[in-house]
Amino acid sequence: MAYLKRQMIPKNWPIKRKGSAYVVRPNFSMNGGIPILIILRDMLKVAQNRKEVKKAIYSKHILLNNKIVIDEKNSALLFDVITITPLKKHYRIELSEKGKFQIKEIKEDEAGKKIAKIVNKKTLKGKKTQLNLSDGRNFVSDLKCNTDDSVLINFKERKIDKCLELKEKAKVIVFAGKHSGEKGIVSKMESESKAVEVDIDEKKVNILIKQLMVVE
Repeated sequence: MAYLKRQMIPKNWPIKRKGSAYVVRPNFSMNGGIPILIILRDMLKVAQNRKEVKKAIYSKHILLNNKIVIDEKNSALLFDVITITPLKKHYRIELSEKGKFQIKEIKEDEAGKKIAKIVNKKTLKGKKTQLNLSDGRNFVSDLKCNTDDSVLINFKERKIDKCLELKEKAKVIVFAGKHSGEKGIVSKMESESKAVEVDIDEKKVNILIKQLMVVE
């Protein structure tokens, strides 16, 4: 289906559940992202309707992570970068403290990079390592990274700049579960454990590793 019942939208979409019966259905990652149409029309309010969004896309005025957007149903994921070329403005997809997607305007020199989580890794021929990331990207890299670490991606050079290790004192953001949107510092890790202890607002909270991402 091309549409989604408004009452069924994910809780992290910052739009009202009352209104038109249907909203656009994203073509990738229902709960992990939000469609370009909703970002431009409902969040940034640079377009009044779907027709205007499609016109901007057809004119190649919208970039997602430095690539031209070709469909208003494309999903922008956490920490993705939206660029509106005629306005020369750049925005990053973030999470509010209540766990809803929000837009943050960023400077041009920040728009060429983003953070993503390593969800899997495998060894290729020649002992090369492929890192599979949370945003669907795959990189062959010599960096020593582990699953659940994060990486800083450089769009222009199409490479990973550095690895952000999941370890004690690492800064993290929770992107799922009841603590979604909250940020903290890892205070305790145990080998083979599926959760870590995180200091959030002076409280120690156990968070599943699959629900958090290292951000610094």
